[in-house]
This record gives sequence, C-alpha cells and structure tokens, in this order.
Amino acid sequence: MKKTIKRLSVAFALSVMMTSCFSYTSVVGKGAQGTASVTEWNHYVIGGLAPVGISDSKAMAGGATDYTVFTRQSFVNGLIAAITFSIYTPTTTTVTK
Repeated sequence: MKKTIKRLSVAFALSVMMTSCFSYTSVVGKGAQGTASVTEWNHYVIGGLAPVGISDSKAMAGGATDYTVFTRQSFVNGLIAAITFSIYTPTTTTVTK
C-alpha cells in the first residue's frame, strides 16, 4: 500500500512539474500605445491540432494600426484541457491598443 501511494505521489509530482503554460507576443506597428484591451478565447480540439474557432486579432484591434497581441494558455485554459484530456484545448488572446 505504501509503495502504491509513493508511486502515485511521484507520478503526480512529475506531471505537475513537467507541464507548462505557453505564451507568445506579437507587436504590430509600434505596439500598444495605451491600456485598452480586448480578450477572446480561441477554441481547438485534439490537443490544439485542429482549430474550431480562433480570434481575429486585426478585428479585435478595431482598426488600430499599432497594437500588441498576447496569446497564452492560462491556468483556466489548461485546467479545461486537462479535464477533457486535451480533446478540447482553449487558449486566450488579448489585444492591447
């Protein structure tokens, strides 16, 4: 019994330590000139391989020529992906103008 608990604890610890959240930033023009931002979720299936609904950063910028796009997998996105065994894998995109 102790051996099983120890193995499960090690497996859990490894799974927590080996996961990560990814993010990337794109700067358009001179980048964000203010603090106004718009946030939308992107929807993917099969571990992010097939996009179902992705946000349009140009439309989110609302005609601005200088803005910053920040796309990430937040904790909530990762939690949802874990619950669905990565069948559904959302990300979050924030456009700051």
